[in-house]
Amino acid sequence: MALLNFRRAEAPKPEGSSAEVEALLAGFSIEVMPRTAEKVEDFRALLPRGTRVYIAHIEGTPIEEMVATARRLHAEGYPVMPHFPARIIKDRAMLADWIARYQGEADVKQALLLAGGVNTPAGEFDSSMQLMESGLFDGFERLHVAGHPEGNKDIDADGSDRMVMQALKWKQAFSEHTDAQMAIATQFCFEPAPAIAWADRLAAEGIKLPIHIGVAGPAKLQTLLKFAIACGVGASLRVLQKRAKDVTKLLLPFEPDEFIAGIAAHKAAHPDFGIEAVHFFPLGGIKTNATWATEHGGKAAVPAAQD
Repeated sequence: MALLNFRRAEAPKPEGSSAEVEALLAGFSIEVMPRTAEKVEDFRALLPRGTRVYIAHIEGTPIEEMVATARRLHAEGYPVMPHFPARIIKDRAMLADWIARYQGEADVKQALLLAGGVNTPAGEFDSSMQLMESGLFDGFERLHVAGHPEGNKDIDADGSDRMVMQALKWKQAFSEHTDAQMAIATQFCFEPAPAIAWADRLAAEGIKLPIHIGVAGPAKLQTLLKFAIACGVGASLRVLQKRAKDVTKLLLPFEPDEFIAGIAAHKAAHPDFGIEAVHFFPLGGIKTNATWATEHGGKAAVPAAQD
């Protein structure tokens, strides 16, 4: 059976799309949770086959639900990248069990390693670096780590980025001694300038890991404001706040056109720029986000084989 045609033939190319935007959106990824994935009847009707799908592991989600979601996505033709939040993993035995389940049931070869959003570790792990040092991810094809273009006060309470930079330098060194491809997947932003400045700062510090910039998918303004405040998004929050003051735009969905166009234009002008891909947080719904991405030229990095 031929691959599904993800851009409807009758739909005109969205105004404002460009070769630069399409180049940036090639190989985009998207994030889901088990409870949101359950609402999707068939991902093949929404996402190009081969799209990388992250599965967010929120504290309290049973590993059985995580693995079931990974198994389903793998069966539908998607490379799966589950989260491994260090602070909710009790010990090495639990970590080994999770990895064995993912590999045995969903052929998982990719992982996002992060500390996690809880303050008190459940056991022996406190950071993504400890997960890497465990050796249990040896043999994985790809390992991603978290990035925070506008800072992370959970790590650097003084508002600096000293600890974050130190950790990223450690991960850069680790990347030079592992067979896994590594990259930084970031928190979402709403303004290009802070993200560009952060990427340039990493390069100046000798951190060459490719960056997959986080982007909030189309959503109601109120929804984005809620998530932005909860996630500690900093300087670019003013973009949403400014829009909220405009009554004519208050009820319209916010779309990431300007942010992605700004990053894409900078990337086109500076080919060695560190941001290489886009990672979507579908805050307004998976279908809405997937439709926006594919209609603006997004496609899988590697086309899936025909059925």
